[in-house]
Amino acid sequence: MTVFNPNRKTKHTESKMFLDKAGSVDIQRFDTLKYKQFDKLTDKQLGFFWRPEEVDITKDSTDFKNLSDHERHIFTSNLKRQILLDSVQGRSPNLAFLPIVTLPELETWIETWAFSETIHSRSYTHIIRNVYPDPSKVFDEMLDIQEICDCADSITANYDNLIEHNMLRARGLQSYNEYEHKKAIWLCLMSVNILEGVRFYVSFACSWAFAELKKMEGNAKIIKLIARDENVHLASTQQMLKFLPQDDKDFAKIEKETYEQCTQMFIDAVEQEKAWADYLFKDGSIIGLNADLLKQYVEFIAGKRMNAVRQEKIFNTGTNPLPWTQSWIAGSSVQVAPQETEISSYVIGGTKQDVTNDTFKGFSL
Repeated sequence: MTVFNPNRKTKHTESKMFLDKAGSVDIQRFDTLKYKQFDKLTDKQLGFFWRPEEVDITKDSTDFKNLSDHERHIFTSNLKRQILLDSVQGRSPNLAFLPIVTLPELETWIETWAFSETIHSRSYTHIIRNVYPDPSKVFDEMLDIQEICDCADSITANYDNLIEHNMLRARGLQSYNEYEHKKAIWLCLMSVNILEGVRFYVSFACSWAFAELKKMEGNAKIIKLIARDENVHLASTQQMLKFLPQDDKDFAKIEKETYEQCTQMFIDAVEQEKAWADYLFKDGSIIGLNADLLKQYVEFIAGKRMNAVRQEKIFNTGTNPLPWTQSWIAGSSVQVAPQETEISSYVIGGTKQDVTNDTFKGFSL
């Protein structure tokens, strides 16, 4: 294995997304692309660049002191779980997917994706430093919560399985099986899709519920920025799961073989999120959100995600039981003057670079 192969002569637009026989990516070129969608996702994510320090959360410290005991439990437990989820997601795309990616635009997207996840992790530290008198206590007690550990085991299992197959391939061991490796890629992508599209959104809803009551609003604004990123990440996993069966006939076969297994992954995640809802609200609810409503939201959001990856909806989803979450996801929650608070809706460097001679054909002055 090498970081650059000068003898590779395969046309890059003919390479497969993963495990191409020609080897790893050589020249990072983006003049011609096999899948423009991943290049557009990279542009979009780069345009969304932000830093947690841009958001003023000084008021949150006062708000937190005025929360009831059960509200503090909900807020702190939810924050701990968000930290764990992004601790996994901040490193895993690079560890699992980069060693086997063989398409330039997908390689660049994966690196951009992982970098943006590290911003999310830094955001939680920014929140903790401003809200808690002893930040270390939050981190040190995190793994004492069994429900958080169970979630960690669930989301890392498929990452670990894929990484193990990567190592077998790199070592050239006889036990290596390329078809089983591809199956590990598919299951890992499905697991990440569930993480990005279901698990994160359960945590987001809890954060925004406080802001709906005019509490912990700085935290909610940060979570809105994180959710904006996660929408892009979710789109990337959906695109990969869409294109892989077209890209490689083995994946078309694998999609059918693992259909029931993937369905069960969604079921297991939903049940785990429901158990988490019971843990969060074991001592009491907050206005606008309780365990039952959050469980309904889990089913609603899981149904949408299953439909997006060609899985049959198995939940009676109906309408969104938490309709106010949509305004946060869409980024249209509150309109404010620039001097009152930071603007979170703008895009940096969001210019179009695909203008051609025919773009304005038909226009006249």
